[in-house]
Amino acid sequence: MTQRVSFASVQHLGFAWFAMVMGLCGLSLAWLRAVPHGGLAAVQVSLGLGVLAACVFVLLVAFQLWRSVHFPAAMLDDVRHPLRHVFVAALPSSLVLLSTVWVAHRGDPRWVDAVWMLGAVGLLMCTAGVVWRWLQPGMSADDFWRGMTPALFIPVVGNVLPALAGVALGHPVWAAAQYGVALFLWPVALVLVLVRIGMVGMWPRQLLPTTFITIAPPSVLALSGQLLGAPEALVHMLWGVSLFFTLVSLTVLKRCLQQPFGMPFWSMSFPLAASAALSLHLAPLQGWGHVLAMVWLVLITCFIGALLVATVRGLIKGQLLTEQAPLLALQPASARP
Repeated sequence: MTQRVSFASVQHLGFAWFAMVMGLCGLSLAWLRAVPHGGLAAVQVSLGLGVLAACVFVLLVAFQLWRSVHFPAAMLDDVRHPLRHVFVAALPSSLVLLSTVWVAHRGDPRWVDAVWMLGAVGLLMCTAGVVWRWLQPGMSADDFWRGMTPALFIPVVGNVLPALAGVALGHPVWAAAQYGVALFLWPVALVLVLVRIGMVGMWPRQLLPTTFITIAPPSVLALSGQLLGAPEALVHMLWGVSLFFTLVSLTVLKRCLQQPFGMPFWSMSFPLAASAALSLHLAPLQGWGHVLAMVWLVLITCFIGALLVATVRGLIKGQLLTEQAPLLALQPASARP
């Protein structure tokens, strides 16, 4: 049913919307990895995606500021919510990724260094906030396990992102330190997510697309690791883990597509783009590896293009900026409404 969009709808513009920026930036960086295979055309596609990501980011920040003034309670609810609080990290992640795209295309102006640092520190603070929540004596078991979804990887493992531009910006020590935080917390978060499945079942059906976020940690750990001097064998191992989680995530794709489009679908974009970037990094310039990596990149580009079309259509019909009441329930994906 179509609903009328109004300024009041902005109160439902949660931090998960910044996943759009992450996905577009990730795809831009993936096309940069395709330059040895696609030449100047790959550079132009990457630049166009980067500009689009920056425009989306500016719009989202403007609306978030307006929301903070007119609907502060809604914003605080996002920060305190057992499920949605992890998406706050998508904002600093976007800053880091936008800085990375800019450095890759235009070099190292001083203001980019400041934006990158703001994003890196913001990610670290989001990670500390998530761990702080775990240690609070008043948290119930239901609230704790409700937050154990793959979206947890955004703040916990997001600390691997600063290394993508940190080395070029002259901050290899800081980048390596945050990389270490991500490397330490990734298996911790993964175990917690797996235990949650065993104890209370899968995450809510509306969050099934977040399953694809499991692809991101090994992919970005490999890409950042090679910048920090990680052995090539480790990069290949992480690519294998990324491929494994890609296959696992594809098992829920049918169930994802059987439900109406929502912003959680954008959580699939950055992990898939990161896997394409890693595949292109490892693909030889000739042979089937090169062809398969480029096909994978084109498929993901088409998928993210479809997400953009669905988002615009959903906004026009007033179907996206609505209250996400189903996310409040601790209902496993296998349960029927």
